[in-house]
Amino acid sequence: MTTAHNTTPQYPFTAVVGMADLRLALLLNAVSPAVGGVLVRGEKGTAKSTAVRALSALMPAVDVVSGCRFACAPAAPDPGCPDGPHGTGGVEERPTRMVELPVGASEDRLVGALDIERALSEGVKAFEPGLLADAHRGILYVDEVNLLHDHLVDLLLDAAAMGASYVEREGVSVRHAARFLLVGTMNPEEGELRPQLLDRFGLTVEVAASREPDERVTVVRRRLAYDADPAGFAAEWAAEEDALRGRIAAARELLPRVTLGDAALRQIAATCAAFEVDGMRADIVMARTATALAAWAGRTDVLEEDVRQAALLALPHRRRRNPFDAPGLDEDKLDRTLEEFGADENADENADKDTDGDDDPEPDGPDGGPDGGGPDGGGPEGGGHPPQDGGPEEAPLPPEAELPHQQEREAPQTPQTPEKAEPESAPQGGAAGEKAAVGATEPFRTRRLDVPGLGEGADGRRSRARTAHGRTTGARRPHGALGKLHLSATVQAAAPHQRARGRSGRGLVVRRDDLREAVREGREGNLVLFVVDASGSMAARKRMSAVKGAVLSLLLDAYQRRDKIGLITFRGTGAELALPPTSSVEAGAARLEQLPTGGRTPLSEGLLKAHEVLRVERMRDASRRPLLVVVTDGRATGGPEPVVRSARAARLLAAEGIASVVVDCEAGPVRLGLAGELARELQGTAITLDELRADSVSALVRTVQGNRKAA
Repeated sequence: MTTAHNTTPQYPFTAVVGMADLRLALLLNAVSPAVGGVLVRGEKGTAKSTAVRALSALMPAVDVVSGCRFACAPAAPDPGCPDGPHGTGGVEERPTRMVELPVGASEDRLVGALDIERALSEGVKAFEPGLLADAHRGILYVDEVNLLHDHLVDLLLDAAAMGASYVEREGVSVRHAARFLLVGTMNPEEGELRPQLLDRFGLTVEVAASREPDERVTVVRRRLAYDADPAGFAAEWAAEEDALRGRIAAARELLPRVTLGDAALRQIAATCAAFEVDGMRADIVMARTATALAAWAGRTDVLEEDVRQAALLALPHRRRRNPFDAPGLDEDKLDRTLEEFGADENADENADKDTDGDDDPEPDGPDGGPDGGGPDGGGPEGGGHPPQDGGPEEAPLPPEAELPHQQEREAPQTPQTPEKAEPESAPQGGAAGEKAAVGATEPFRTRRLDVPGLGEGADGRRSRARTAHGRTTGARRPHGALGKLHLSATVQAAAPHQRARGRSGRGLVVRRDDLREAVREGREGNLVLFVVDASGSMAARKRMSAVKGAVLSLLLDAYQRRDKIGLITFRGTGAELALPPTSSVEAGAARLEQLPTGGRTPLSEGLLKAHEVLRVERMRDASRRPLLVVVTDGRATGGPEPVVRSARAARLLAAEGIASVVVDCEAGPVRLGLAGELARELQGTAITLDELRADSVSALVRTVQGNRKAA
């Protein structure tokens, strides 16, 4: 756990260079925690974590009941607090805590641990609080939130929705308050978040490293200065930090007096409807954000610019989109919506004025329009627009409270997408015969391809596995900390020893050795490695479009089943790892879309590359079982003895027990059946593109399993 009590000063928030949207989103949550937190998306090395950790130093201190492990407020303590009732205990002031949730944390570390042995034998609720209790009335920070295990995500969702955490073990339960500001950072290339968790974040921002040399130089100089002397660097920025802290306090004080008028509320509702967001949470978050923006700018009324900025922060991650679409808003559509519904309000107001007989009212002057024509007092942090040159400061806040670089507008904060990050390299073996990439056909729902047997990998939705959640299939002695208690097995283990242990009362005498945990069976996520033939034999435009559509469909299926995916392509004289194994199916779709075709068919090189990749991944994560999906027509024409080498490579993969599926892309009236021969060498299954569809395959999974058992 990391809190604001570190001996080394945090990097100052005001020293963060650029990233106006990120700073604004964090500051709005400091002004109004009801906004609901921030999700920060962006490439690695962009100071996401630095900015978030620096926020805790700006938050006001909180009063807590002395000795309460759950940070109860003295004025309104939690009536169900496990440490209560508090009576007239003392009061202490402490800094706002920022608690970090590690990606690899256990369930007990997150929600707390209950001593089952004492609960069964003594009836005592001995409870050790977890991170959710530590974060109550503070900040819960999850770095790499997209890599968090699904069962921890479920617990976070429950706590965020109810404002409380429940710990239950076989009928013994403990409840405590858990209201916190949820802040997460993630690199989209490593995988996306489930929509349910996305919706729990009030705001989202995209960050990217600046491409301006001068700004990058400033970042490096400040970081080196901080690393050399953290205390001295923090002292240099103390005045700016104090000024910003004062501005936050002033905005908090002003917030209750901000009025959200009918015009702004109509624009919020119209915007959410126009972008077809689900539910009503988006409307509420937008309203709270717009109100906080007005308070931050020192105003008591919400303007159209506040609504616009609130939409840009609150809607991108909530709008309906395909899994492979990047989040974002069509700003032209947003402006049209705001103008349309803003114009309706203005028309009503003008109609009222016309009843006075003035058919030609004076046009608004420079300060008479709804936006005032002047500054909003916030710069990029106050509604997203810098003040107009020469205009008076509208906010009653000291100008020295402005953040450094507040008047600057950095380059657009859209991360560079994987498909544009690097130019497509020339094909191996020369560029002769290469054809431009073609688009994919529409994706379709595929049949589930799963790995036979029973695994023990990460929770997912593909293959059978022993997991922490699922149906109970047995009991065992716990390995390490006790997970889910198997009550009947525990009682059966303890029952024969009751007389020897001197049992005299009604309670059961339970020892640690008696405890049994439930063995559960659910589903796991797998590593799905695609090996795609991009040679000249696949280059027919309609054929390659269908192949890409099939692989895109399988990628979509992998996204839904929480798999890791990798992509190997082969053409010319060799094979290329186009996408190392990752949880980001968006990156896989981007690489697939760019894939050109042409050249010979080095099938053996593709299979050998797959063997190498799977060997490395097995060392990294031995519990995640692989599924090899080879998309080819089965021809082998590259290198010496291509057919013999391909057969040997396939047998090498089969010898290691790797489950395989060959998607047969052969077309035309005359078919050689080479893909079927490859599947036999792999001891896998061959299916055609048409058979891959969910509505046309009747027993694909049984066939895959049957082939593996027969082998």
